[in-house]
Amino acid sequence: MKIILTSTFFLLFLSFGFAQNGKLISKNLVDISNTPIWNRISQDNVLHSDFEHLKKLDCYSITYESDGQKVRGLLIEPKKKGKYPVVIFNRGGNRDFAQLTVGTMIMYGSKLAEQGYVIIGSNYRKKDEFGGEEINDVLNLTETVKEIEKADPNCIGMFGWSRGGMMTYLALQKSDKIKTAIVGNGASNLFDTAKFRPKMETNVFAECIPDYWNNKKLELKKRSAIYWADELDKNSSLLILCGTNDKRVNPEQADKIANKLKEIEYDYELRKFETDHYFSEYKTELNEMVIEWFDKRLKK
Repeated sequence: MKIILTSTFFLLFLSFGFAQNGKLISKNLVDISNTPIWNRISQDNVLHSDFEHLKKLDCYSITYESDGQKVRGLLIEPKKKGKYPVVIFNRGGNRDFAQLTVGTMIMYGSKLAEQGYVIIGSNYRKKDEFGGEEINDVLNLTETVKEIEKADPNCIGMFGWSRGGMMTYLALQKSDKIKTAIVGNGASNLFDTAKFRPKMETNVFAECIPDYWNNKKLELKKRSAIYWADELDKNSSLLILCGTNDKRVNPEQADKIANKLKEIEYDYELRKFETDHYFSEYKTELNEMVIEWFDKRLKK
């Protein structure tokens, strides 16, 4: 009887824990004039004309639960009342490098938010496995948005840049809740990444991925969509953006994953531009493409 009771308690504990995944713990309004990006987007404490749209938006820092951990993130939403489609933004970098900041959300998500979207993103858990368990921190945001009054949890898209592109591929593999997605200069083959940038293997893969050197082949395949493109949610769609002068992610990866998607008749588009990893010369075009894609594929 004691064993039965203990087992029952354990199962109830697990069920309760998983039921909390995505639970919104805190949501605090951010005054962007008190953030580091302010000096870049304003002069004499007045927003530059390109950023006046921020007056129509609210930005929040959030904390939510994921696998029993408290994970930090950010949220941008229109001030105007309404129910809006959601776009989950997946940041690049790893660990403390290139963390999701208010500046990142403004540059990659505020123009989209102005058009009537709720943009939410995760900074991933402290123990970063670079495409390992922290993918749950992305997936659990589909539960978090159920607690965001202006978010439509039945209308979710995803936008990932660089490492965030890898996270987006993984999300499309593991979830059927993402109606459409955009990947910008994202890795789809980590074996190629290791050859293209050897320091990524020694300084990131080996340090983040558990027991990397003993399980290299298995772990890199898990994180490389080129090997399991046929597992991506068939009801979703994908826009792949590629900078042909990218020095951080081999531009050839975009061509190869596109060819694979073509083979399996996946709903995708590949758009290439003569620019760098950050689309430095095409920021305006980038915002226009993102808005156009989500307006066509996500808005009802």
